[in-house]
Amino acid sequence: MVAAGKLLLLYSSNDGQTLKIMTYIRDRLKGIIAVDLRNIRANPPQDLSEYRAVLIGAAIRYGHFHDDVWRYAEKHADVLNCKPSAFLGVCLTARKPEKRSPQSNAYLRKFLAKTPWKPALATAAAGALLYPRYRWYDRMAIRLIMWITGGETDTRKEIVYTDWQQVDTFADSFAGLAG
Repeated sequence: MVAAGKLLLLYSSNDGQTLKIMTYIRDRLKGIIAVDLRNIRANPPQDLSEYRAVLIGAAIRYGHFHDDVWRYAEKHADVLNCKPSAFLGVCLTARKPEKRSPQSNAYLRKFLAKTPWKPALATAAAGALLYPRYRWYDRMAIRLIMWITGGETDTRKEIVYTDWQQVDTFADSFAGLAG
């Protein structure tokens, strides 16, 4: 059981899958503790004192997290490093289970090495491949990336790669981290 205090879940989502994952985590945890879900690009809190623990979930696009994720982590690193915190990177490479840890996922490894924030818990979760929703350029670029990495290249398909059991395990670990 998590003790009193709110949890903060911040997200940065490109096509909506990261928001779905973070909403899922919020719904899983809100029965045991108050949870505040916010968009890191639109309305992130600047005062983190009311939060017991913080989880940031961010999507990758073309190998990068959104600049707002970097700025927030840098600006609030001192506070984030003093409370239980976690990072969830959402990317298509995590569709392969061996690419989900901070050691095996290049995007997580790069982010964690370069940011002054040092979350106690970090993982990568697979997002979704939503070809029909992408602009032409994005559809072709992502198709090329998927072809290079041995993924789906049929641009008529939408595939959710998210492993919800992995998300459950991560949410439970975050709740445990929060106390």
